[in-house]
Amino acid sequence: MSSGLRLVLRGPPQQRLDLSPLTPDRLAGLDRAAIERLAVGTTRETIRVGDIFIVHDGDPASLAIEGGSERFDRVGEGMRSGALHLDGDAGMRAGRGLAGGRLTIAGNVGPLAASGMIDGHIEIGGDAGACLGGPLPGERAGMRGGVVVVRGGVGERAADRMRRGLIVVAGDARRHAGCAMIAGTLIVCGQADHTAGILMRRGTIVLGRPCTLSPTFIGVGDADPVFRRLLARAVAPLCAQAAALAMIATRRFNGDMAAIGKGEVLMAS
Repeated sequence: MSSGLRLVLRGPPQQRLDLSPLTPDRLAGLDRAAIERLAVGTTRETIRVGDIFIVHDGDPASLAIEGGSERFDRVGEGMRSGALHLDGDAGMRAGRGLAGGRLTIAGNVGPLAASGMIDGHIEIGGDAGACLGGPLPGERAGMRGGVVVVRGGVGERAADRMRRGLIVVAGDARRHAGCAMIAGTLIVCGQADHTAGILMRRGTIVLGRPCTLSPTFIGVGDADPVFRRLLARAVAPLCAQAAALAMIATRRFNGDMAAIGKGEVLMAS
């Protein structure tokens, strides 16, 4: 039996919930009664943890939420340490501002997952919605560090204005992947389209399938084999598919020349 704290979902939630209070660092030092009293509702109706979950005592440094919902918003938001596992789906802003620790979500997540992420590790077992690692409206930059691995596909504008860090997508990416990237690395093992990297300034995008990029990208020949080997070695513990891609992504393009043109896109032939 696990020694970690367990929250078991009683039934499907009837409203959107704010689960940002439920992180290992915020629950440290609280007993079961205090945890059950935490407010998680988002409407005038008062909803507390004890109304939604059965709380099983354990160490909050290892927190498991058994049962998910697309109404579970802000899962792991602002988390700084420990491990949080959600056995199901999550809604918007999962891992927003994550500054440390490990967040794993077994199912799908909604938009703005890993938005403003600073450090730590996020793993998503299903698909991610729009703006993975992107900024909230009014923010100048998106993800600022850490590692995100998505086992499925991602929605539009993944890695939008990403400043640093690593995003690995095992599936496909929809339009504007890596749009306006400032720096960092985005790996898409599946299919992207011609809008990938639009207005990127710096950084690296690796694409698993050939596509026609914007004409503001310039083909510059073969990618550096030493860099590709180092990249493959770095991502091998995260995703074998991404490591294999790094070794075969030999075509290199510089751009976007409509911005400052210091980014690069590597592409498998």
